[in-house]
Amino acid sequence: MTRLPGGVSVNRLRVYDWPAPDGVGRAGSGTPHVHIASSEAYVVLSGTGAVHTLGPDGFAEHPLRPGVVVTVQPGVIHRAVNDGDLEVLVVMANAGLPEAGDAVITFPPVALTDTATYRDAASLPVGGAHADVTDEQVAAAARARRDLALTGYGQLREAAARVGARAALQPFYEAAVRLVRPSVPRWQDLWGRTAFAETDATAGVLEGLMRGSAPHLQAGRAERLESAPAPRRYGLCGRLETWDLG
Repeated sequence: MTRLPGGVSVNRLRVYDWPAPDGVGRAGSGTPHVHIASSEAYVVLSGTGAVHTLGPDGFAEHPLRPGVVVTVQPGVIHRAVNDGDLEVLVVMANAGLPEAGDAVITFPPVALTDTATYRDAASLPVGGAHADVTDEQVAAAARARRDLALTGYGQLREAAARVGARAALQPFYEAAVRLVRPSVPRWQDLWGRTAFAETDATAGVLEGLMRGSAPHLQAGRAERLESAPAPRRYGLCGRLETWDLG
Protein backbone atom coordinates (compact mmCIF):
# COMPACT_ATOMS: atom_id res chain seq x y z
CA MET A 1 0.00 0.00 0.00
CA THR A 2 1.34 3.44 -0.96
CA ARG A 3 0.94 6.00 1.80
CA LEU A 4 1.98 9.59 2.22
CA PRO A 5 4.04 10.59 5.27
CA GLY A 6 2.04 10.82 8.47
CA GLY A 7 -1.00 9.01 7.07
CA VAL A 8 -2.33 12.09 5.27
CA SER A 9 -4.09 12.37 1.93
CA VAL A 10 -3.82 15.11 -0.69
CA ASN A 11 -6.19 16.31 -3.40
CA ARG A 12 -5.86 19.16 -5.85
CA LEU A 13 -9.10 21.12 -5.70
CA ARG A 14 -10.45 23.47 -8.35
CA VAL A 15 -13.13 25.34 -6.40
CA TYR A 16 -16.55 25.48 -8.07
CA ASP A 17 -17.27 28.57 -10.14
CA TRP A 18 -21.03 28.08 -9.85
CA PRO A 19 -22.64 31.29 -8.52
CA ALA A 20 -24.00 30.75 -5.02
CA PRO A 21 -27.64 31.52 -4.11
CA ASP A 22 -26.48 33.89 -1.35
CA GLY A 23 -24.21 35.78 -3.75
CA VAL A 24 -20.99 34.97 -1.91
CA GLY A 25 -17.86 34.74 -4.06
CA ARG A 26 -17.25 36.65 -7.28
CA ALA A 27 -17.00 33.32 -9.15
CA GLY A 28 -18.82 30.89 -6.86
CA SER A 29 -18.36 28.66 -3.84
CA GLY A 30 -18.26 25.14 -2.55
CA THR A 31 -20.43 23.15 -0.15
CA PRO A 32 -20.30 24.01 3.58
CA HIS A 33 -19.42 20.95 5.66
CA VAL A 34 -17.70 19.84 8.83
CA HIS A 35 -15.26 17.04 9.63
CA ILE A 36 -15.96 15.02 12.76
CA ALA A 37 -12.57 13.38 13.38
CA SER A 38 -10.04 14.81 10.92
CA SER A 39 -8.22 18.11 10.54
CA GLU A 40 -7.68 19.71 7.14
CA ALA A 41 -5.41 22.28 5.49
CA TYR A 42 -5.84 24.32 2.32
CA VAL A 43 -2.56 25.21 0.59
CA VAL A 44 -3.38 27.83 -2.06
CA LEU A 45 -1.81 27.14 -5.46
CA SER A 46 -3.44 29.80 -7.63
CA GLY A 47 -6.27 32.32 -7.79
CA THR A 48 -7.99 34.16 -4.99
CA GLY A 49 -10.88 33.61 -2.64
CA ALA A 50 -11.48 32.74 0.98
CA VAL A 51 -12.40 30.03 3.43
CA HIS A 52 -15.48 30.98 5.44
CA THR A 53 -15.68 29.21 8.79
CA LEU A 54 -18.36 28.84 11.43
CA GLY A 55 -17.22 27.20 14.64
CA PRO A 56 -17.64 27.47 18.41
CA ASP A 57 -15.89 30.85 18.31
CA GLY A 58 -18.24 32.21 15.63
CA PHE A 59 -17.98 33.17 11.98
CA ALA A 60 -14.72 34.18 10.26
CA GLU A 61 -13.38 34.84 6.77
CA HIS A 62 -9.85 33.71 5.86
CA PRO A 63 -8.61 35.36 2.62
CA LEU A 64 -6.81 33.07 0.18
CA ARG A 65 -4.03 33.82 -2.28
CA PRO A 66 -1.03 31.78 -3.47
CA GLY A 67 1.30 30.99 -0.57
CA VAL A 68 -1.44 31.05 2.09
CA VAL A 69 -2.29 27.99 4.20
CA VAL A 70 -5.53 27.76 6.20
CA THR A 71 -6.03 24.95 8.70
CA VAL A 72 -9.43 23.72 9.91
CA GLN A 73 -10.00 21.50 12.94
CA PRO A 74 -12.88 19.05 13.49
CA GLY A 75 -16.08 20.86 14.46
CA VAL A 76 -15.42 23.95 12.34
CA ILE A 77 -17.85 24.27 9.43
CA HIS A 78 -16.01 25.54 6.37
CA ARG A 79 -16.85 26.73 2.89
CA ALA A 80 -14.43 27.46 0.04
CA VAL A 81 -15.24 30.74 -1.72
CA ASN A 82 -13.93 31.35 -5.23
CA ASP A 83 -13.17 34.91 -6.29
CA GLY A 84 -11.40 33.76 -9.44
CA ASP A 85 -9.44 30.71 -10.65
CA LEU A 86 -9.02 29.34 -7.12
CA GLU A 87 -7.10 26.07 -6.84
CA VAL A 88 -5.81 24.62 -3.59
CA LEU A 89 -3.96 21.53 -2.43
CA VAL A 90 -6.11 19.92 0.24
CA VAL A 91 -4.14 18.04 2.90
CA MET A 92 -6.31 15.80 5.10
CA ALA A 93 -5.36 13.97 8.26
CA ASN A 94 -6.41 10.34 8.65
CA ALA A 95 -6.31 9.32 5.00
CA GLY A 96 -9.44 7.41 4.12
CA LEU A 97 -11.72 8.67 6.89
CA PRO A 98 -13.07 11.69 4.96
CA GLU A 99 -13.91 9.37 2.05
CA ALA A 100 -15.57 6.99 4.53
CA GLY A 101 -18.04 9.62 5.73
CA ASP A 102 -16.09 11.86 8.13
CA ALA A 103 -17.44 14.94 6.31
CA VAL A 104 -21.01 15.94 7.26
CA ILE A 105 -22.77 18.49 5.07
CA THR A 106 -24.76 21.37 6.55
CA PHE A 107 -28.15 20.32 5.24
CA PRO A 108 -31.32 21.64 6.93
CA PRO A 109 -32.39 19.57 9.96
CA VAL A 110 -35.01 17.62 8.00
CA ALA A 111 -32.23 16.04 5.91
CA LEU A 112 -30.21 15.10 9.00
CA THR A 113 -32.82 12.97 10.75
CA ASP A 114 -31.33 9.56 9.86
CA THR A 115 -28.62 8.00 7.72
CA ALA A 116 -30.95 7.02 4.86
CA THR A 117 -32.40 10.52 4.54
CA TYR A 118 -28.96 12.10 4.73
CA ARG A 119 -27.53 9.66 2.18
CA ASP A 120 -30.31 10.49 -0.27
CA ALA A 121 -29.46 14.19 0.00
CA ALA A 122 -25.67 13.74 -0.09
CA SER A 123 -25.20 11.09 -2.79
CA LEU A 124 -24.47 11.92 -6.41
CA PRO A 125 -25.46 9.79 -9.41
CA VAL A 126 -22.66 7.49 -10.52
CA GLY A 127 -21.48 7.87 -14.09
CA GLY A 128 -18.99 5.84 -16.09
CA ALA A 129 -18.66 3.67 -19.13
CA HIS A 130 -21.53 1.38 -18.14
CA ALA A 131 -23.88 3.93 -16.58
CA ASP A 132 -26.45 6.06 -18.39
CA VAL A 133 -25.49 9.20 -16.46
CA THR A 134 -23.91 12.23 -18.10
CA ASP A 135 -21.34 14.56 -16.62
CA GLU A 136 -23.92 17.35 -16.85
CA GLN A 137 -26.31 15.33 -14.68
CA VAL A 138 -23.65 14.71 -12.05
CA ALA A 139 -22.73 18.41 -12.07
CA ALA A 140 -26.38 19.41 -11.67
CA ALA A 141 -26.76 17.05 -8.69
CA ALA A 142 -23.57 18.37 -7.08
CA ARG A 143 -24.79 21.94 -7.50
CA ALA A 144 -28.21 21.09 -6.04
CA ARG A 145 -26.46 19.42 -3.09
CA ARG A 146 -24.35 22.56 -2.58
CA ASP A 147 -27.42 24.79 -2.68
CA LEU A 148 -29.31 22.63 -0.15
CA ALA A 149 -26.26 22.76 2.14
CA LEU A 150 -26.21 26.56 1.83
CA THR A 151 -29.82 26.65 3.03
CA GLY A 152 -28.89 24.79 6.21
CA TYR A 153 -25.70 26.81 6.57
CA GLY A 154 -27.67 30.05 6.34
CA GLN A 155 -29.99 28.82 9.08
CA LEU A 156 -27.00 28.04 11.30
CA ARG A 157 -25.52 31.49 10.74
CA GLU A 158 -28.83 33.15 11.56
CA ALA A 159 -29.15 31.07 14.73
CA ALA A 160 -25.56 31.92 15.71
CA ALA A 161 -26.37 35.62 15.40
CA ARG A 162 -29.38 35.17 17.69
CA VAL A 163 -28.18 32.80 20.41
CA GLY A 164 -24.41 32.54 19.90
CA ALA A 165 -22.38 30.07 17.88
CA ARG A 166 -21.99 27.37 20.52
CA ALA A 167 -25.71 27.09 21.23
CA ALA A 168 -26.62 27.32 17.55
CA LEU A 169 -24.19 24.59 16.50
CA GLN A 170 -24.97 22.07 19.24
CA PRO A 171 -28.05 20.53 17.53
CA PHE A 172 -26.10 20.20 14.28
CA TYR A 173 -23.18 18.55 16.10
CA GLU A 174 -25.56 16.10 17.77
CA ALA A 175 -27.14 15.20 14.44
CA ALA A 176 -23.70 14.77 12.84
CA VAL A 177 -22.59 12.38 15.59
CA ARG A 178 -25.76 10.30 15.16
CA LEU A 179 -25.09 10.06 11.42
CA VAL A 180 -21.45 8.93 11.68
CA ARG A 181 -21.70 6.71 14.76
CA PRO A 182 -22.49 3.50 12.83
CA SER A 183 -19.31 4.04 10.77
CA VAL A 184 -16.94 4.40 13.72
CA PRO A 185 -15.88 0.70 13.98
CA ARG A 186 -14.85 0.81 10.31
CA TRP A 187 -13.04 4.10 10.91
CA GLN A 188 -11.13 2.61 13.84
CA ASP A 189 -9.94 -0.27 11.67
CA LEU A 190 -8.96 2.04 8.82
CA TRP A 191 -7.17 4.50 11.09
CA GLY A 192 -5.32 1.66 12.84
CA ARG A 193 -3.93 0.48 9.50
CA THR A 194 -2.95 3.95 8.25
CA ALA A 195 -2.42 7.04 10.42
CA PHE A 196 -1.91 5.16 13.68
CA ALA A 197 0.36 2.63 11.96
CA GLU A 198 2.58 5.50 10.80
CA THR A 199 2.82 6.93 14.32
CA ASP A 200 3.38 3.50 15.86
CA ALA A 201 6.17 2.76 13.38
CA THR A 202 7.90 6.04 14.29
CA ALA A 203 7.68 5.14 17.97
CA GLY A 204 9.45 1.86 17.19
CA VAL A 205 12.14 3.66 15.20
CA LEU A 206 12.85 6.07 18.05
CA GLU A 207 13.06 3.25 20.57
CA GLY A 208 15.53 1.45 18.30
CA LEU A 209 17.64 4.57 17.88
CA MET A 210 17.87 4.91 21.65
CA ARG A 211 19.52 1.47 21.61
CA GLY A 212 21.71 2.37 18.64
CA SER A 213 19.75 0.12 16.30
CA ALA A 214 18.24 1.22 12.96
CA PRO A 215 17.19 -1.82 10.88
CA HIS A 216 14.48 0.27 9.19
CA LEU A 217 17.15 2.06 7.16
CA GLN A 218 17.81 -1.15 5.21
CA ALA A 219 14.13 -1.36 4.28
CA GLY A 220 13.75 2.17 2.91
CA ARG A 221 12.43 2.75 -0.61
CA ALA A 222 11.14 5.51 -2.86
CA GLU A 223 7.98 5.42 -4.97
CA ARG A 224 6.48 7.49 -7.76
CA LEU A 225 2.74 8.11 -7.84
CA GLU A 226 0.67 9.77 -10.56
CA SER A 227 -2.73 11.35 -10.12
CA ALA A 228 -5.81 9.52 -11.29
CA PRO A 229 -6.69 10.07 -14.96
CA ALA A 230 -9.08 12.91 -15.83
CA PRO A 231 -11.86 13.85 -15.57
CA ARG A 232 -11.70 15.25 -12.07
CA ARG A 233 -14.45 13.97 -9.81
CA TYR A 234 -17.06 16.19 -8.14
CA GLY A 235 -16.16 16.87 -4.51
CA LEU A 236 -17.87 18.97 -1.89
CA CYS A 237 -16.06 22.20 -2.75
CA GLY A 238 -14.97 21.66 -6.34
CA ARG A 239 -13.47 19.34 -8.94
CA LEU A 240 -10.84 17.05 -7.45
CA GLU A 241 -7.60 15.69 -8.85
CA THR A 242 -6.82 12.67 -6.67
CA TRP A 243 -4.04 10.17 -5.95
CA ASP A 244 -4.73 6.52 -5.19
CA LEU A 245 -3.16 5.84 -1.78
CA GLY A 246 -4.34 2.25 -1.53
